[in-house]
Amino acid sequence: MDFLKKLVPDFIKNIPCHMDFDGQRRAEKTFQVIILLFAAVGFVWGYICQQFSQTIYILIAGFLLSCLLSLPPWPIYRHKPLKWQPSRHYGDSEENQPQSSPAVGGKSKKKKPM
Repeated sequence: MDFLKKLVPDFIKNIPCHMDFDGQRRAEKTFQVIILLFAAVGFVWGYICQQFSQTIYILIAGFLLSCLLSLPPWPIYRHKPLKWQPSRHYGDSEENQPQSSPAVGGKSKKKKPM
């Protein structure tokens, strides 16, 4: 599989292919709005023409347009990247291990036999 990675040109490897969470929300909203608009227009036009095929053609055109606008990671979908917290590195000693917190109330309650 590594030999395939060597065949890919560098300018293709450097294309950013990520989308932040806000960009995902915006892409999904864009996709839904375009599909709904084209479905409504297609329904009305198909009703006027009395051709169901016209409705389907308009809906397919809306689907293709929405895919073109929302699937690629366009720069408009990368405005708010997440700031990740630095990772924690725990050593072998128990001093660096996270402490387990006691149960709420400090004591465990035993069930009484019935």
